Amino acid sequence: QVQFVESGGGLVQPGGSLRLSCAASRSIFSIYAMGWYRQAPGKQRDLVATITTGGSTNYADSVKGRFTISRDNAKNTMYLQMNSLKPEDTAVYYCNGRPIIGYWGQGTQVTVSS
Repeated sequence: QVQFVESGGGLVQPGGSLRLSCAASRSIFSIYAMGWYRQAPGKQRDLVATITTGGSTNYADSVKGRFTISRDNAKNTMYLQMNSLKPEDTAVYYCNGRPIIGYWGQGTQVTVSS
């Protein structure tokens, strides 16, 4: 089973930006479609963005136009650029396949607050 490590979260003011990174334990980004997910306190884990092996992307309506998913197969890393952050984006962010292909990592906390 592949394992994921997310990083790049933090505390940011509304309107700010963050760039999340996702590293996998083996080279899988060119083989599987991937996704970023998030889970806010007391809520279920939701899919935020996906990227196919061909590079096509899709986003939840709540983040469309603000978030950008990308990947670097050579570095075995996936990214989520988050701009114009809102308090409702506060959550723990995770990466995994789409569908799920590996163990969930610990995630990275994103807190948007003034």
